[in-house]
Amino acid sequence: MSSKLKILQVIPKLGYGGAETGCYDLAHYLPENNCSSFIVTSGGELLKFIDRKKVKLIRLPVQSKNPILMLFNSIALIFIILFYNISIVHARSRAPAWSCLIATKITRRKFVTTFHGTYNFKNSAKKLYNSVMVRSNLVIAGSNFIFSHIKQNYSKYLNFQKKFLVIFRGINVDYFDSTTTLEAEESDLLSSWGVARDKKLILMPGRLTAWKGHEVFIEALNLVNQELGHPFFYAVILGSDQGRDIYTKKIKRLAEQYRLMPQLKFVEHCKNMPLAYKVSSLVVSASIEPEAFGRVAIEAQSMEKPIIASDIGGSNETITNNVSGFLFESNNPESLSKKIIEVLNLDESRLKLIGIEGRKNIIKKFNVEKMCFSTYSEYKKLLN
Repeated sequence: MSSKLKILQVIPKLGYGGAETGCYDLAHYLPENNCSSFIVTSGGELLKFIDRKKVKLIRLPVQSKNPILMLFNSIALIFIILFYNISIVHARSRAPAWSCLIATKITRRKFVTTFHGTYNFKNSAKKLYNSVMVRSNLVIAGSNFIFSHIKQNYSKYLNFQKKFLVIFRGINVDYFDSTTTLEAEESDLLSSWGVARDKKLILMPGRLTAWKGHEVFIEALNLVNQELGHPFFYAVILGSDQGRDIYTKKIKRLAEQYRLMPQLKFVEHCKNMPLAYKVSSLVVSASIEPEAFGRVAIEAQSMEKPIIASDIGGSNETITNNVSGFLFESNNPESLSKKIIEVLNLDESRLKLIGIEGRKNIIKKFNVEKMCFSTYSEYKKLLN
């Protein structure tokens, strides 16, 4: 095997989620450190941004849970590993991880997994399916919360002779920087959303799915209106339902029931997320189930915006409560409404201080350079 590291990452789709952007960032970091970088994926929105001179892209149906296709992917991966003389295979999801496990066993290559979420494990069959994520030579947890979750629920599958550690996800702090947006762009975005500049704006980004807590958010907004006595703010729910239109109709009906619709906007997509954060007065993450990491909280802090998040999961690690952001009692609209009112009433000097502390927190612990360097360092240790 050649001395130059050749890293193959395998991910179902390259969309805009945390696992996907982490894969993308690492793929472009590796060539700058004398590594060959490969990605196997089925597709996704990020494909068009990949620098094909730096990263070799291979399309396979690795998003499929069909056993026949998973076996086909295993065979294809064996040929890819041997043809390109791959050193390490890094799987970032369960279905492709099974294919990678088979391929690396046969080719005797090192196998790495990143455990990105808690996954559904309501029965023993599901838990067995998930267990592939801890059957590698190196298991990476995306947060201390996920690390504890793995130890608590998958200890019988863990081989403690193999390496198991935490590498926090990171974001590009140069991209999520409040100084990079133009005032004209801000006005255009607010205008497209139908939001006036002279009122506070509460932003809730994230895909439209029940566990993200949109119902809690809407109920909290109603309580804020009752307390303040007049429409003191606008709110934007920013995210796609990805085909879950029944849920979208449900939360829109709830908003109509509370007569929030002129004040609350639903926006499917925003190409410029730093701009979306910049025009906001505060950001909310209201998840009713634990976030494995909580990318919204990280991005908001990097943009020096006050973040209010549920006090469960990764948010407890990424936010220093009352310093870089705020935590509220999960699944409690009253707790969230009180926190929203508190933040809306903070003076400018306090908000500025929270913003400074938030960005400092992200640069120190959760920047993409640190994530990439830590992962690259572990790759090298694995082959020594």
